[in-house]
Amino acid sequence: MIRILLAEDQSMVREALAALLGLEPDFEVVAQVARGDEVLAAARAHDVDVALLDIEMPGMTGIEAAAVLRRELPALKVVVLTTFGRPGYLRSAMESGASAFLVKDAPAAQLAAAVRKVLAGERVIDPTLAAAALAEGANPLTERERDVLRAAADGSTNAELAETLHLSQGTVRNYLSTAIQKLAARNRAEAVRIARDKGWL
Repeated sequence: MIRILLAEDQSMVREALAALLGLEPDFEVVAQVARGDEVLAAARAHDVDVALLDIEMPGMTGIEAAAVLRRELPALKVVVLTTFGRPGYLRSAMESGASAFLVKDAPAAQLAAAVRKVLAGERVIDPTLAAAALAEGANPLTERERDVLRAAADGSTNAELAETLHLSQGTVRNYLSTAIQKLAARNRAEAVRIARDKGWL
């Protein structure tokens, strides 16, 4: 039997996925969690073969959880499922060690096939997303620029950002200015929106 962990914060979606996967004769959903920071403990406790991770969860994103699993349980395979087919998410998920990246509206048979393929050592990527990721190119933002943009998303002033990020106000201004230029945005709010839409934050 293929032992599966489901990590999804929306209980209705999680239960529906568990029910669908349970119909497969060689699958057993042995653990379900609603938070990203519960993934590692559940994977260890239930000796799972495959973890199906949603991207947007409280505690830790699915992409962050994938990186933790790769470091702590390298034999475990990770399939990232998302509502948001953003090219930047695909790139980040693959860099974090995911073996598959699928959108949630894919047919159940496609998900089951993906689980079997990753266990056979293959990578499975939604073809539309793969094409979009190639067209989009790499994330132009540095890690520090992403940190500053993320922190700026709530409308904080430069002084507040400087205090939060332990940087000088001039450094914060420079990071924001560079990020705005790279994204061809008019202001920081638009830069945040563009980066989020592309899955770069």
